[in-house]
Amino acid sequence: MPWDGGAECLGCQLCPHPCLCLPLTALPKLDESLRSFAEKVFASEVKDEEVRGEISHFDVEDICPISRTEMTVHMMLQEASSAVEMRKKLIRMKTMKTTALAPPVAPGAVPSLPAATEEATSICPQYQAVPDFQRVQITGDYASGVTVEDFEVVCRGLYRALCIREKNMQQSLQRFPKTPSQYLRSIEGEPWKPSDLGPVFTPPVKEGQDPLDSGNLPEDLGYHVQMKDGIVYVYADKAAADRNEPKDLPYPILENFVDDMNFLLVLIAQGPVKTYAHRRLKFLSSKFQVHEMLNEMEEMKELKNNPHRDFYNCRKVDTHIHAAACMNQKHLLRFIKKSYCVDANRVVYNAQGKQLTLKQLFQQLKLHPYDLTVDSLDVHAGRQTFQRFDKFNDKYNPVGASELRDLYLKTENAINGEYFATIIKEVGSDLEDAKYQHTEPRLSIYGRSPEEWPKLARWFNTHRVYSPNMKWMIQVPRIYDVFRSKNFLPHFGKMLEYIFVPVFEATVNPQAHKELSVFLRHITGFDSVDDESKHSGHMFSTKSPKPEEWTSQKNPSYTYYIYYMYANILVLNNLRRQRGMNTFLFRPHCGEAGAITHLLAAFMTADNISHGLNLKKSPVLQYLYFLARIPIAMSPLSNNSLFLEYAKNPLLDFHQKGLMVSLSTDDPMQFHYTKRVLSHEGGVLQCVLSHEGCPLPHRGCPVPRRGVLQCLLSHEEKVKFLGEKYEEDGPDGNDIRKTNVAQIRVAYRYETWCYELNLIAEGLKNE
Repeated sequence: MPWDGGAECLGCQLCPHPCLCLPLTALPKLDESLRSFAEKVFASEVKDEEVRGEISHFDVEDICPISRTEMTVHMMLQEASSAVEMRKKLIRMKTMKTTALAPPVAPGAVPSLPAATEEATSICPQYQAVPDFQRVQITGDYASGVTVEDFEVVCRGLYRALCIREKNMQQSLQRFPKTPSQYLRSIEGEPWKPSDLGPVFTPPVKEGQDPLDSGNLPEDLGYHVQMKDGIVYVYADKAAADRNEPKDLPYPILENFVDDMNFLLVLIAQGPVKTYAHRRLKFLSSKFQVHEMLNEMEEMKELKNNPHRDFYNCRKVDTHIHAAACMNQKHLLRFIKKSYCVDANRVVYNAQGKQLTLKQLFQQLKLHPYDLTVDSLDVHAGRQTFQRFDKFNDKYNPVGASELRDLYLKTENAINGEYFATIIKEVGSDLEDAKYQHTEPRLSIYGRSPEEWPKLARWFNTHRVYSPNMKWMIQVPRIYDVFRSKNFLPHFGKMLEYIFVPVFEATVNPQAHKELSVFLRHITGFDSVDDESKHSGHMFSTKSPKPEEWTSQKNPSYTYYIYYMYANILVLNNLRRQRGMNTFLFRPHCGEAGAITHLLAAFMTADNISHGLNLKKSPVLQYLYFLARIPIAMSPLSNNSLFLEYAKNPLLDFHQKGLMVSLSTDDPMQFHYTKRVLSHEGGVLQCVLSHEGCPLPHRGCPVPRRGVLQCLLSHEEKVKFLGEKYEEDGPDGNDIRKTNVAQIRVAYRYETWCYELNLIAEGLKNE
């Protein structure tokens, strides 16, 4: 049932701040200037001058639930009541300690780091001990870089922003790191308790076990599922649905989400917050450079003394890759020629009711596979695709022929996707031979038909498209406008229904949907994909049309898509957890182009994101992503051909500041030449950026380690690849024997992270 702000609602049980769950009726009358502030921030992010004056084709003037009280408490500067009070503030700020690590003092405090002493080594294994290294320390009076008044306002804003993300991640059973959670409880004066709320992963397949076995599926619950206002509700039966009595599951409240979203919109536009975040990020970058200068040799000493492990045999996971382009172009060319030699006379294509053999298809295209080359295949992206997403999509058509794309890169065709399945299994076999590389390929669900899920599951099971080195994800293209213009869909709500209702039905009654239930065991998350540079001009709000009312041919905004995907994943995860099934993480494409409001929506809803380039445009969001340690899968070779030149890619800058970035390939068919595509991506990065002081591949493997932490391998697999304590933050969670990451580097990152969190705690100490 929906949360109503009462004491018994699950939202308030999970949220450390019940005030965040208050209904809108409890808010005081809104001031006109504050009410319109978030809309002005949104409008400033819309680059198209033609739509800047018209934020939306819907009326949004009367909605922007930022109350005068909320803004006063969390954002606006307050004048000191007296000179005595101001002096007390200054004295308190001057006595603030700015040591390298200042853990919270409340119960559940962050533990101190083990020193490389005899006492420490007797407590923990030698490989986990942190050798002595030189630390950068700031001494003297208050040194946050902004005024005392601004500092207090900034701390309140950052604190609430982190609480918003923590609440949303816990409600949707996604991940929120332990260390910031400990600091948040310390600020509140509450003891920190480990949470048992989190994702549920499918355990690895045991030796001799069939990964596609359907013999142990749970029984039918007999529940009734029905979509209402864009969200799937679960009822005990049809009669309960008629009475509007849903099962006791958490259902998000739109008003609360919009309230939090508008608060964050105002936060990222506030001058003091922007100044503080910018200076802290500059400090983090400079501090890392000094750290490298002082400790480079000690880190290298650790790595040289680490036996067996190096860049080539540490585990690497390609966390962002599309299945339709998971092979390199030479692999695709070789397969096309091989299929022609074997199946030239096989019927493989239906052309307007006429069946064609493979030989006849190539004759119709006036081609012969023997004459094809990598150049004539023309699937590699180049400068001609820069800022041209339409031309990039055309690169999925070998030799420019959509017929070959349908035949070789689709799951639905005259041969039931056999060629596509064979190519993917060959890629999986290559990964298994390489041993140390894993991928998370995306398969598409478009939401144009209720039969998409059963057909995709049948393809997966029939062709046994399984590899222990692959974890699968579902991507949902944001192309409702295309389907609506062709009358495939009556409204946006029907698209959401086709995407989520089949998954709910398979969760409630696996016995009636065996193939889909087996397929879902191998699915780890959802992605949202398309060209982010396309502006809809619509500001998502409480007065936005419900999905069933969105009948316009205009595409909804990015935030509109993100909210309704997140809302359904939230309900679905809680239902599947109750059934003992694996849950899903939300991992959208975000920040590759478009407005920074995309990154704000992802901060509220996504476990991790792909790309994140536009974080460089917003110091506040960048700092929040650092504090919350939101993983970012970056693909500089892909960006170089689409949106951003390689030399301007912010990956180096993000890495130096300590953001949780990892490398990914995106589309090897378009961007890579070798079989080991992820090593290729890292090698190119090393060659291009080594002169700027970022030797990623050869000075340990912090970036590959982050990729393994970010991915959705099971707990058992991560223990094997990263060590038994990989879930711990800091050097306690690093096993250098498996990760090849120096303990000095991990300790530096952890201390710096705690230092920044402690600044917020100190700023709110006397609140």
